[in-house]
Amino acid sequence: MGGLKSVLPGGGARGRASRANNEKASEPLSEQPLQKRLRRILLAVDARFDSTVYDMARRAGEIYEDFVLFMERFHVSGVARLGVELACETLTLGFFGLVFMLVLAGSAFKMTQNEDWLKQADLAITFLDRYGNEVGRRGIRHDDAVPIDQYPDYVVKAVLATEDRRFYEHFGIDVIGTLRALTVNARSTGVVQGGSSLTQQLAKNLFLSSERTYTRKINEAYLALWLEHHLTKREILQLYLDRAYMGGGAFGIQAAAEFYFGKSIRDVSLSEAAMLAGLFKAPTKYAPHKNLPAARARANDVLRNLVAAGFMTESQITPALRSPATPIMRPAENSGDWYLDYAYTEIRKLASSGALGDHRVLIVRTALDPNVQKQAEEVIEKNLREQGRGYRVKQSAMVAMETDGAVRAIVGGRDYGASQFNRATDAIRQPGSSFKPYVYLTALMTGKYKPTTVVTDSPVCIGDYCVRNYSGGYAGSLPLSLALAKSLNTIAIKLSIAIGNGDSRAGRAKIIETCRKLGISTPLEDTPSLPVGQSGVYLMEHAAAYASFANGGKRAYSHAAIEIRNSRGETIYTHDRDGPKPAQVLPQDKVVELATMMKRVVDEGTAKRAQLPGIDVIGKTGTTNGYKDAWFCGYTGVMGGCVWYGNDDNEPMNNMTGGALPAGTWHDVIAYALQGVPSTPIVGLRPAASNAGAPSAAVNAPSGQTPRSGMLSRAALQAIEAIQVKLRALDPKPAGPGALQKQGAAPLPAAVAAGATP
Repeated sequence: MGGLKSVLPGGGARGRASRANNEKASEPLSEQPLQKRLRRILLAVDARFDSTVYDMARRAGEIYEDFVLFMERFHVSGVARLGVELACETLTLGFFGLVFMLVLAGSAFKMTQNEDWLKQADLAITFLDRYGNEVGRRGIRHDDAVPIDQYPDYVVKAVLATEDRRFYEHFGIDVIGTLRALTVNARSTGVVQGGSSLTQQLAKNLFLSSERTYTRKINEAYLALWLEHHLTKREILQLYLDRAYMGGGAFGIQAAAEFYFGKSIRDVSLSEAAMLAGLFKAPTKYAPHKNLPAARARANDVLRNLVAAGFMTESQITPALRSPATPIMRPAENSGDWYLDYAYTEIRKLASSGALGDHRVLIVRTALDPNVQKQAEEVIEKNLREQGRGYRVKQSAMVAMETDGAVRAIVGGRDYGASQFNRATDAIRQPGSSFKPYVYLTALMTGKYKPTTVVTDSPVCIGDYCVRNYSGGYAGSLPLSLALAKSLNTIAIKLSIAIGNGDSRAGRAKIIETCRKLGISTPLEDTPSLPVGQSGVYLMEHAAAYASFANGGKRAYSHAAIEIRNSRGETIYTHDRDGPKPAQVLPQDKVVELATMMKRVVDEGTAKRAQLPGIDVIGKTGTTNGYKDAWFCGYTGVMGGCVWYGNDDNEPMNNMTGGALPAGTWHDVIAYALQGVPSTPIVGLRPAASNAGAPSAAVNAPSGQTPRSGMLSRAALQAIEAIQVKLRALDPKPAGPGALQKQGAAPLPAAVAAGATP
């Protein structure tokens, strides 16, 4: 055994050494099982993944086969297949259309974000002109509002029978009524029936303008749904009857009953109720104090609507048909509704910002000059009546403004009753060459140009855009001031390139910056044609920007409200104290240089019709491509403004330029407004020798117009106002929304009451 052990690997010293060597040799092999296990695990994971994917694919295939077998039951062919395809396409288009409409309705959602919207809409405002005389009201009349349950039953029925028979049945949008209106209008040559529900009309009155756009109609529909969700039918009807425009400057059916019949809505007869109900859609056309036969014919239609709707019988309306209503005959005076709408919007913004506290019954003294307002409307109507057909123009708008932004008059269109859309404040129109002063001023501010700098009128292109002058030719070398007077398009484009040091895009950016400093808020498009006025502006903002050219470069904030008092007669806001301050936004020396150039436009350029004897006038005409818009904007040292002529549908006019009716209209209105007013020179310009410091007696009344009476200066009016404030302080009695004279104030002097202009 011992020998055997000695030869075995484990025996003896040699065996022990051999085992030691074998252990060393086998150490790497001890790791092999671990590697094998790891490989097996990875293989198992891979197999499980492959198996899972396979099972999922197999299961998906089975599901798809089951789905195919299921859908085979609905397989259609022939005409039925065509119907299914059309239905699918309709659903697809309808879905994307709904998404598109929701995007467009974003502005409507913003209008209702404020939870206090109804309280803000419940403003009751009495407006006074610049002399303290009451000129109108806006908002709900807190002092004499009549609850709807106190109306005679036939008043509400007459309104619903004519305006919205399905009012209590629809959800804010009368689908059936809209389809019926579309059918009737399609069969006729024009709009015979309106498709808006009463709720939609209220939404427009509360939140929107009267602008005829698809966006406004979409907003109107969504706001109608929102109103139906937040208000009862009774509340909607009450708000509508309290706020609708009824002609004659009356808002709300209660105010209309007092204006036309001298009685409360509680006491009107059936025939009177029918006449009032006929006013909602066309208050000017059917206003009885303007056109009694048309008003009575409309009232008869309302009475027949009562029978057709099943609200009354033939025998019940017969007495009203035989004895039509007879209103109080009033003179068809202008009430300045365009101006009051603008002022009401301004007060609503102030109330929304918290500037008026919690006060909702307000007395607002405005900068309105009723005589200038009347003159502006009469001149525009006369021009459109006499020359509108020849020029193929149907609309016009104007703003008369002082150089500090105080608005004297606003004309928003030809007929307020036909359309309450204010083209002076809400329409965006291309300004044409009246935009060029912004370009020239920016060029002057670079320091490269002066009015005497010689420029060359020659062809110029930016990429594919090549501009031509109105005359079709080129003037060669001439001073910069004469280039503006001749309104050369090529020079405006060349200036935009030079302003940007060869980069026209950079130059246009600086021009837009100048416009923003002057208060132009519209989204000016950065296109090569921007310098020649191919991007739209608001007339009101355009007029305020031009006021800065006359006042030396100070920002002119357009405003109507001069002073606001609460129902107790306490002054809670004055524009001088609480309004934005007229900061210097542009270098005065450069603005003065521009003013000298714009004076040349009137003296020897395209705006000669705007000249006023003995008065310095600066201004600029504007005419867009295709004669779609014609402008004149101009100022004296006291006041000025902008005039626009055009068509709502953008139809071209017949070769009307800014130097024609626009400049002539501006002349006739401003000449009338300046009669007897102490002359004030345009900042930086040497006043004409004939009018330095003297009343502008040289300005004569336009042909056919009665000259204005003697005027009071601004200082005189301020002294009278100070006396009135002291008298009110001595009489602490609360003042109702009507008026200055009830608060112990002394009567205004005859010259002021007659319409004196400071």
